[in-house]
Amino acid sequence: MATTPRVVAELGRPETPQETADRKAASSQAYRQSKTFRNLVTALLVTVAIVAVVYFGVPRGSLPEPEPVDVAAAAESASASIGHPVLVPTVPDSWRANSARLEGSSMWRVVYAPKTGYIRIAQGIGQSADADADAWTSRVLGGFAPTGTVNIDGIEWDEYTIASSARSDTVSYAISTDAGSDVVLIYGATDADTAATAAEGVTDQIRDLREETR
Repeated sequence: MATTPRVVAELGRPETPQETADRKAASSQAYRQSKTFRNLVTALLVTVAIVAVVYFGVPRGSLPEPEPVDVAAAAESASASIGHPVLVPTVPDSWRANSARLEGSSMWRVVYAPKTGYIRIAQGIGQSADADADAWTSRVLGGFAPTGTVNIDGIEWDEYTIASSARSDTVSYAISTDAGSDVVLIYGATDADTAATAAEGVTDQIRDLREETR
């Protein structure tokens, strides 16, 4: 028995086969669009949940700073290995020692991080005994010559003020003096006051080294 075509109220007559097909197609399209939208919302919610888990669940914060270097212990080991005393600077507690080591057999160098910049205290072992003691300092500084002298705690130092336009690294200031058969060079991304503080921290040891060579 044949099915009577449905009467559509707004048409006042039964649907034609084409109208029925169009209605079903429109209904299917609306269903698919609705399903796609729900899937999109679900995917977004899942993504937000994953991000929240990662953000709140993964520990954050900077890596802990490494322990400061024990300069005295490193100096004792270095001195024993070369049979020659090396400097153990006395500096403010706020200065962090980043390294203290022998470089070859001719240089002992300690690197500190004050409040700003950095400062290196280098001891050229046996360098003042050379024909030209300034040559070692010049090599370390990249060829710069002294721009003056400064007296710190009764010791006269050659002073190097290096303009930023003239240097290829971050060294901006340096001072150097002899210490018996050695040369002491204090330099870095620093200023005169900070370098003077470092110099005062090795004054007595410089005098001791000078006494040993008399």
